[in-house]
Amino acid sequence: MEIAFALFIVVLIVIAKGVRVVPQQHAWVIERLGRFHATLAPGLNLVIPFIDRVAYKHILKEIPLDVPSQVCITKDNTQLAVDGVLYFQVTDPRLASYGSSDYIAAITQLAQTTLRSVIGRMELDKTFEEREHINHGVVQVLNEASTNWGVKVLRYEIKDLTPPKEILHSMQAQITAEREKRALIASSEGRMQEQINIATGEREAAVRESEGEKQAAINRAQGEAEAVKLVAEATAKALYMVAQATQIPGGMQAVNLKVAEKYVDAFGNIAKTGNTLIVPSNLADISSLIASAMTVMKTQGEAK
Repeated sequence: MEIAFALFIVVLIVIAKGVRVVPQQHAWVIERLGRFHATLAPGLNLVIPFIDRVAYKHILKEIPLDVPSQVCITKDNTQLAVDGVLYFQVTDPRLASYGSSDYIAAITQLAQTTLRSVIGRMELDKTFEEREHINHGVVQVLNEASTNWGVKVLRYEIKDLTPPKEILHSMQAQITAEREKRALIASSEGRMQEQINIATGEREAAVRESEGEKQAAINRAQGEAEAVKLVAEATAKALYMVAQATQIPGGMQAVNLKVAEKYVDAFGNIAKTGNTLIVPSNLADISSLIASAMTVMKTQGEAK
C-alpha cells in the first residue's frame, strides 16, 4: 500500500509538472534542457516534466513605463528638466527573453538619450510649442532600436517641461507684457472704431439732410410750376369766356362797361400819390378817353 501511495504521489507530481495553464494576454517561454523550445499560448499546455521549464513569463498588454526626470540642454543653452511616460508592448516573447538582458532598462536609457538629443536641436520656446514633434521623434528612434528586443514602443508623452526659476520669471514677464500690449491695441482699435462710427453717422446724417433739402426744393419747384400752370389755365379760361361773351347779344356792351370801370379804377390808383390827389387839367378828357377805349373794344369785337 505504501508503494502504491508513493507511486500515486509521483504521478500527481508528474502531471502537475507537465500541465501549464497560461493566462490570457500572457506568453511563457519554455526551455528544454537549457535551450529555447517553444512559446506557450494562453490556455492549457502540456510540457515534459523535469525536462521543460518555464524560463520567462511576459505580459502582452500595453505597459506604461515612467521615464525618470532628467536635465536637457536646449539649442540656446538653457537647462530644461523633462520627464515623461512611455507606453510599450511585447510583440515577440522570444526576442524579449534573449534579445536583451533587461529590455525595460534598455528602453528607459534609450528614451532619455533620444530625448536629450531631440531637445538639444530646439530652442526653449519651441520645446513648449512642439511637444508632439518631440514625442514623435522619441518613438521613432525607440522603435528602430527595439525591434531586436521583441517590443514595440506605442507612444511617448512628455509630462513636464520645467525651466529654471529665472527663465520662468522672465517668461511670466514676457507674457504679462504681451497681454498689456494686446489690451492697448484692443483699446486703440476700439477708439478708432468709435471715431469711424461717429464720422460715418455724421456723413449719413449730412447725406440725408441734403437729400431732404433736395427733395424739398424739388417739391417747391413742382408746386410753383403747378401754380403757374393753374394761373395760366385760369387766365386762358377767362379770356375764352370773355371772347364767348362778346358773341352773345348785349355782350359787347357789358364788356365796354367793364373796360370803362377798369379804366376809371386804374386812373384813380395812378392819380393817388401819398396824400395828394392828381386830376387831369381838363375833366372832359376822361370821357374822351373812355369813348376811345369803347371804340377800340367795339372794333375788336367786329373784327372777331
